Amino acid sequence: MSQKRSSAITKGFDRTPHRALLKGTGVPQEQMDKPFIGIASSFTDLIPGHTGMRDLERFIEKGVHSGGGYSFIFGIPGVCDGIAMGHKGMHYSLPTRELIADMVESIAEAHRLDGLVLLTNCDKITPGMLMAAARLDLPCIVVTAGPMMTGAGREGRRFSFVTDTFEAMAQYKAGVIDEQELMACEDKACPTAGSCQGLFTANTMAILTETLGMSLVRCGTSLAVSSLKRRIAFASGERIVSLVREDITPRQIMTRDAFENAIRVDLALGGSSNTVLHLLSIAREAGVALPLEEFDRLARETPQLASMNPGGEHFMEDLDAAGGVPGVLYQLRDRIKDNPTLTGPSIKAIIESIADVDQDVIRPVSNPIRPEGGLAILSGNLAPFGSVVKQSGVSQQMMRFEGTARCFDSEEAAMEALMNGVVVAGDIVVIRYEGPKGGPGMREMLAPTATLMGLGLGDSVALITDGRFSGGTRGPCIGHISPEAAEGGPIALVQDGDRIRLDIPNRQLELLVDEDELAVRKASWSAPEAKIKTGWLARYAKVVTSANTGAICKA
Repeated sequence: MSQKRSSAITKGFDRTPHRALLKGTGVPQEQMDKPFIGIASSFTDLIPGHTGMRDLERFIEKGVHSGGGYSFIFGIPGVCDGIAMGHKGMHYSLPTRELIADMVESIAEAHRLDGLVLLTNCDKITPGMLMAAARLDLPCIVVTAGPMMTGAGREGRRFSFVTDTFEAMAQYKAGVIDEQELMACEDKACPTAGSCQGLFTANTMAILTETLGMSLVRCGTSLAVSSLKRRIAFASGERIVSLVREDITPRQIMTRDAFENAIRVDLALGGSSNTVLHLLSIAREAGVALPLEEFDRLARETPQLASMNPGGEHFMEDLDAAGGVPGVLYQLRDRIKDNPTLTGPSIKAIIESIADVDQDVIRPVSNPIRPEGGLAILSGNLAPFGSVVKQSGVSQQMMRFEGTARCFDSEEAAMEALMNGVVVAGDIVVIRYEGPKGGPGMREMLAPTATLMGLGLGDSVALITDGRFSGGTRGPCIGHISPEAAEGGPIALVQDGDRIRLDIPNRQLELLVDEDELAVRKASWSAPEAKIKTGWLARYAKVVTSANTGAICKA
């Protein structure tokens, strides 16, 4: 191990004031020579996925001290996308990813910590932590706090957050279920601590963190309430001290091959479309070139092997029991590239250790759910820089669709139209000025997409947006359209009544309007007034880039 970073605050007579302050926190003199390990914890009482973290903090602490380090817990904020959904709060969700990365960087650098355990769980928090790890490139290990158990109902019914709240709300509006059933869904949808039960963004990112090699084996799928998660937390605390002594850093782990493996696992499971934004941003921090087109190249040669909620039948507890991330890697073994991990064994060594996989949950390559991966990148005159669709959640009859544009300049306007029956079969709902700059913050559109499904329009109406979708979204919903409307992208020029063609197999998204007419519309277009003019989101809007680059902030 090279000289510890913490020596800058613990060594020499000129660091007497620094040691005095450390002793003021309770650090004994004899502990000053040990590696100083920061535990960046996103514990909060506000998010079910994080309420159990106080327990995991204890086990990480025990592991750090057993391994010969000295730990310091510091807090990182978290936003619950489900609670922030459908109102002004969602503007803040994606931007917090940048705040989280900056805060971890700030604390680690200001206090010269030797290593970090990043305790995280939900949508923007995990990628923000990984961005910080890649940027700092000091020894780090990630502990994702784990998924929630499903709720138990009669006759084996299992309740989950998205299906039994957002979609149930629309079913109640349509008269499909009554108020008593709606309340039963509300009471049973979130029965324990943990991230939401399906393969939404939080759980997809936890799985990809393990695939990247940045967390211990089984961390990505082990349940929040399990003793296994406690043991993983303890082992991660021990391991970070070894990583400091061996000087193993994230950029040695998060290589180009690691990102390719992560994308393949994402595609094989049919994970959240938000992972495109996050992997692009993490790769940039790691100094790895990762173009958007790479997702589509890999999608065409990586079959979908699992049918995961919300678009399928299995939940995270099923995936964990079936073999977790190692089980998926095993089924993809001929397509996976070897790469080191923080655990110790390489990816190939982990694959070779697998003895059994439940093939009803994680199918072999020879018997896939679909021949292509769960995500597809679409382009065309409506999305010159690309767009993203979670094709694993699209029915076969909607893989090709032509419809009539019905345009809305905000999520709220679209929701009002949906709930009032304005949108009808054959429409393509266009929600714009909700991108990274125009939103600002690129809000998730779970409420309108779940409403479409709950109203029974999932096989007759498509939705396109320069915003993004929750990992819980299913149906023909195309997001991340770039350039966004606020930048004068073609989506800003669409008018009610225009025809739009969606062709997922051929990766096309086309506005069927003559080029001369579009030129006339472009000449008369002007950027709208900013939706938010004060606070830090106004500053964010000035520096954030398009979705096709990961919605990163320009330096």
